[in-house]
Amino acid sequence: MKKKLKKAPKFRDEAEERRFWASHDSANYLDWSKANSARLSKLRPTLKTISLRLPAALIAELKVLANRRDVPYQSLLKTFLAERVRDEWKASA
Repeated sequence: MKKKLKKAPKFRDEAEERRFWASHDSANYLDWSKANSARLSKLRPTLKTISLRLPAALIAELKVLANRRDVPYQSLLKTFLAERVRDEWKASA
C-alpha cells in the first residue's frame, strides 16, 4: 500500500527551506523510489579562507612531506585534517 505524501510548503527564501528540511523527513513529502540519480561532476565544495598560525618548523616538515608526494603542501594539510576529523568522528560514534 502506498503511503500518502504530504505537500511541501512554499518557502519565502532558501534559509526558510533549509530550516524546514533540517527538521522534517523528506520521505513524508517525496517518493524516493521514483528519483533519478544525478552526477554533479563539476560541483565543488564551498571553500572558506582562514588564517592559521603554525610553527615555521611544522610548515617546513609539511613542505618536505608534500614534496615527497608531489602535491602542494596546503593540499596535503587539508588531507591530513580531513583524515583526522573523520577518525575523530568514527571514534566518538
